[in-house]
Amino acid sequence: MHWGTELWDQFDNIEKHTQWGIDFLERYTKFVKERLDIEQSYAKQLRNLVKKYGPKRSSKDEEPRFTYCQSFFQVLNELNDYAGQREVVAEEIGHRVYGELMRYSHELKMERKAHLQEGRKAQQYLDTCWKQMDNSKKKFERECKETEKAQMCYEKLDSDHNATKADVEKAKQQLNLRTHMADDCKNEYAAQLQNFNSEQQKHFQFIMPQIFKNLQDMDERRIVKLSECYRGFAEAERRVVPIINKCLEGMISAAKSVDDRKDSLIVVESFKSGFEPPGDFPFEDFSQNIYRTVSDGSLSAQRQEMRGDQKYTTGKSKGKLWPFGKKSKGTASEDFSHLPPEQRRKKLQQKIDELNKELQKEIDQRDALNKMKDVYERNPQMGDSGSLHPKISETMCNIEKLRQEIQKHETWLFEVENRTCGRGDRRLSGGAAFERPAEVNHHGTPGRESPEGSYMDDPNQEQRANQRYPEPHRMAEFDDEFEDDEPLPAVGHCKALYPFDGQNEGTLAMREGEVLYVIEEDKGDGWTRTRKQNGQEGYVPTSYVDITLEKNSKAGFSNRAFFLSPLPDCRFLNWCVGS
Repeated sequence: MHWGTELWDQFDNIEKHTQWGIDFLERYTKFVKERLDIEQSYAKQLRNLVKKYGPKRSSKDEEPRFTYCQSFFQVLNELNDYAGQREVVAEEIGHRVYGELMRYSHELKMERKAHLQEGRKAQQYLDTCWKQMDNSKKKFERECKETEKAQMCYEKLDSDHNATKADVEKAKQQLNLRTHMADDCKNEYAAQLQNFNSEQQKHFQFIMPQIFKNLQDMDERRIVKLSECYRGFAEAERRVVPIINKCLEGMISAAKSVDDRKDSLIVVESFKSGFEPPGDFPFEDFSQNIYRTVSDGSLSAQRQEMRGDQKYTTGKSKGKLWPFGKKSKGTASEDFSHLPPEQRRKKLQQKIDELNKELQKEIDQRDALNKMKDVYERNPQMGDSGSLHPKISETMCNIEKLRQEIQKHETWLFEVENRTCGRGDRRLSGGAAFERPAEVNHHGTPGRESPEGSYMDDPNQEQRANQRYPEPHRMAEFDDEFEDDEPLPAVGHCKALYPFDGQNEGTLAMREGEVLYVIEEDKGDGWTRTRKQNGQEGYVPTSYVDITLEKNSKAGFSNRAFFLSPLPDCRFLNWCVGS
């Protein structure tokens, strides 16, 4: 069914209908724009929410340790990815729907304007033909009336006997003139009438049907375009649904990873002091003064005995550290001796880990400077190798200082472990508990404990411990050889979230879902050093893997310290390594 045949006389209504269609298209365009703004605002608000409640990385003490904290931060990460998907939806709607609608709306207006102008032009031409035909008709009618008057005048004069022959002849000539003019007007009117009928037929059968057909095609294309935009609007949302489902599944997995037992164990490990519970207080019998004997010697003896008991009791009570009392705030020392034994051990372990990381950075910098020096020596035009000597010397000094610091803190850590074992703790080695050897059991008297929870040992003990350790430069040399011969230990593991081809030199290819060992964390460049099960090593993008670091990693306080130090008993060495 075509507009040209069915609506041949509804040009004005067709004009109004097409205008209404364009208005509807513009209204839908505004709707898409508002939806686009909502999506962008929603994504922005979600990202601000994640940033507001996300972990602050300004301090290492604020790193989450509890499973419920880690789970919440994982939920925040998934929510951040969810916000990214909302941005993808907004981008898809903006490019594929809103932009297309804006472009098509402009083209549609121009096309409609051209078709309407063509229709008006054809209508004006038909109106012009009709006016010409009407004017010729009216002129022919006037001439016919004038001819009739001339006919009547001639007949009147011709029948009048009193009229002169000249008047009759004049009337006859006037009648002939009018008759001739009437015939000309009749011919012109016939020609104009024929022309108008031809143009009118052409107008309503060819010109206007074609214009109506173009307007109909334009309106149908508009409807099809709206249908495509409706579909694209929904497709933009449906494309991200699988990823959004993964984000939601990640949130559910994070919720399932919460472990109340593990969190309780973390609380114990965080606040455990390592002290033994206080013993029973002795009974002080103040009734001895009532039942004393009459003998002066016995009275004095009882007084001396009572003083002795009181002195012993007082001294012993001073030596005990009351675990539920308030600790006096002392200044923090370098060896963390102001902390309880267990907390001191953890702080020393953490400090050793930090020093090892700094040492690794300095070693990497030294290797990089040596490589640059070799390049300059082979290609002098690239730079002066002598300019790198101060920096290399400074780096070597830093390495030496860090190794000495590590050795010092490992010595303190060894003393803490030694003292903890000497206090009667029982450790597990290979699944069996055993007593610590007597040769390395340094028992301290109760009175040598300070109120802050530290141990006031013999000042010569540190000197004796330092004598058991080798000199720093020898330890550094052996350390270098040990690092060259033995591969780096794994500090955790990771699971590949996406496949990676690893075509560049130094990178490692992996499949999605593959589990790798993490031997070096991301240093801020976006790459993590990993190792496969077959021993192949390389770097992978940090954003492509899900990393899980081992919290009890021995990376900082490595077993290397025990191999470098002569210990008094090999059984204790096995115990430390096994624990």
